[in-house]
Amino acid sequence: MAAAHDMPVVGLTGAIAAGKSTALETLGRLGAATLSADAVVHDLLGTERVRDVLVGRWGREVAPDGTLDRARVGEIVFAHPEELDWLEATLHPLVGERIIEWRRGLEAGTEVAVVEVPLLFETGMDEVFDATIAVVAPDDMRVERAGARGTGDLEARAGRQLSQEEKAKRATHVVSNEGDVAALERELRRIWPELAAAGGGEP
Repeated sequence: MAAAHDMPVVGLTGAIAAGKSTALETLGRLGAATLSADAVVHDLLGTERVRDVLVGRWGREVAPDGTLDRARVGEIVFAHPEELDWLEATLHPLVGERIIEWRRGLEAGTEVAVVEVPLLFETGMDEVFDATIAVVAPDDMRVERAGARGTGDLEARAGRQLSQEEKAKRATHVVSNEGDVAALERELRRIWPELAAAGGGEP
């Protein structure tokens, strides 16, 4: 996905509560351009284009006042897995378009670009990146973190994701996040030279 001046574009993922967002923020402090696919999805759900597609599928109840009711959408997709599959299939190419637009708008001097994608391997998006990072953490630590932020049952939420071990096996780099932010930063600094050298061809 890297452009002519070989800026590497790296996909970042990890299990629930492993510390993906913290790793993304840390990479930003180290000098990477960063983007969250979840933030892209959030923005897309606020567009008329996506609202109209969802209304066409589920009716006016998902946008009763003209604005998408995200809570209602959540109720539908988590009660009906096939609807979640449809929503992801609908949004996936749009997210890809946004990532490419973002990438092309970056300054030429950017050393590394990193995109956080929770379902990186599950959706096959890993194939468009020059390298991938999987953030891992002990299960007990992940359960504690998830509980602290009120995200509920870890196993239930992780049901549609590959195991942490499988993500690590598929990733170019594996980063352990079982200490504090300073320890995570040391891990990311360790692999930074390899990330910066991962550039490929045109997207």
